[in-house]
Amino acid sequence: MKKIFLGIALNLSFFSIAQEMTTNDALRYAVENMNGTARFRGMSGAFGAVGGDLSAININPAGSLFFNNNFASASVSSFNNSNNANYFGTKNKENFSTLDLNQIGAVLVFNDTSGKSEWNKISVALNYDNTNNFDNRLFTSGINPFNSISNYFVDQANFFADTPFNDYQFDMAFETYIIDPHPTTPNQYVSNVSPGGNYYQDYFATSNGYNGKLTANVATSYKDKLFLGINLNAHFTDYVLTTSLYENNDNPENPSTQPTVRNIVFDNQLSTYGSGFSFNLGAIYKINESLRLGASYESPTWYNLNDELVQDLYTYGNVNVPSGDESRYYGSPVFVFPTYRLRTPSKITGSAAYIINKKGLISIDVATKDYSNIEYKNTNQNNFRDLNSQMSTELKNAYEIRIGGEYKIKQWSLRGGYRFEESPYETGDIIGDLTGYSAGVGYNFGESKLDLSYANSHRNYDQNIISSGMTDTARIRNVQNNVTLTYSINF
Repeated sequence: MKKIFLGIALNLSFFSIAQEMTTNDALRYAVENMNGTARFRGMSGAFGAVGGDLSAININPAGSLFFNNNFASASVSSFNNSNNANYFGTKNKENFSTLDLNQIGAVLVFNDTSGKSEWNKISVALNYDNTNNFDNRLFTSGINPFNSISNYFVDQANFFADTPFNDYQFDMAFETYIIDPHPTTPNQYVSNVSPGGNYYQDYFATSNGYNGKLTANVATSYKDKLFLGINLNAHFTDYVLTTSLYENNDNPENPSTQPTVRNIVFDNQLSTYGSGFSFNLGAIYKINESLRLGASYESPTWYNLNDELVQDLYTYGNVNVPSGDESRYYGSPVFVFPTYRLRTPSKITGSAAYIINKKGLISIDVATKDYSNIEYKNTNQNNFRDLNSQMSTELKNAYEIRIGGEYKIKQWSLRGGYRFEESPYETGDIIGDLTGYSAGVGYNFGESKLDLSYANSHRNYDQNIISSGMTDTARIRNVQNNVTLTYSINF
């Protein structure tokens, strides 16, 4: 067997994990959720030409100049994910909720009232936003009439490179009787799961973690007409995905010379952590006291990421095996893979806002992001060539529209919003478009404010239960319901 080679070289190769990565792993960091303050979320993030909110500087850095005083805010959000799964006609539903401090920041405003310069205002801000909350849970089950998950291990043995990780996949499957050498073809392997279809399969996944962004902002205004700003952003991510895949079949036994595997349990825990950097540039022009136009650029985010993986494989109810081998278990050490790099796409946003007699406003943002520019890199550029080529073909330039409104009644503010995000895929069946709605209310105490928002969004997508060997997917409808409470104060 390959165990001697595996023991010596377990942590020396990284090519092996490239086949485990998918386009959706990259989209986890390229697609940002709409998080931030309650006011920001209550208007669906349509703040590119509005400003005056600490989360708004993530859209347009020039927005920090629309604070009249030094200002600070902190936000707490309740995140709820509802996942409705359909796998070969069997439907399941999972709900998962968490509570998180998702925003905190402050801005300092400096006005030049001397009249000596036409650059008469400077703002400096520091803000943290939880740009993505990864806490989620999914369960799907059904009877697959075509494919066994043993196809994954056959693929590992027959088609992927002879590297430590793939060697380990081979050893796991061989030692638990899932695969055996092909009876006539050298160096090829076959499944010991009996053919015939009707494989009961269920998949349970839990994810935890976050993607956070710390933003340092500087902005200045010219004649109180032109507003310019820049952000320098530090990104932090910590993601843990735990999955358990189970399969059972009661097809006729294989010939007595070949083992028959009845039950398979394949457990995985993937941890991804790292940091990154990006910057933003933005401008807002005040045409008059009512109309503002904005434009902003968000650079790619350059991440350095690390992966750790643990796997366990069980089989039981085995037939035609030596006595005592009816149940088999094979567990892995922790695979620690070398650091790799991920570049997400840049984003361009155009904005307009109309202020209604200082009592209300209507705003719109239109953004574009070319997801086909996502790229993985590491010291061996060939490692991700196929995946990068796949993403450049499968993904596209996608548009996003956000519309928001606000109206003030004495100390009260009422808000609402709508957003639409195109699928990043050329084929929308893989991940569908996102549609979201929001509403909010705020109360101004004078020197402080309290804001509350509710946001709902939904999107459909296909979920693979294993990374290769079978293309069967569950169809998932993800619905998010988020409530945010923000306290802010002038100082």
